[in-house]
Amino acid sequence: MMTILNAVIFLGSFAVAVGVIASSIVPQWRRIAHLAMGNLERPVVMITTPAHAERRIAVRRWAAMPVPAPVAPLRATA
Repeated sequence: MMTILNAVIFLGSFAVAVGVIASSIVPQWRRIAHLAMGNLERPVVMITTPAHAERRIAVRRWAAMPVPAPVAPLRATA
């Protein structure tokens, strides 16, 4: 009886481990195969310049918005 219980526990944990490994590999299988064939990945292009421009535009829009009367003195001191 103990042997059967040990086998069930071991096989269950093995099945969970295989499932976790498979679920992490399956979404990336094309990338893994591509790298295994010796192909290099394309470098990631950083888009910091457009993001910086977007922030600058947002700040300009915020600064151009009409200011409520109680907030105007606070914005002027800032």
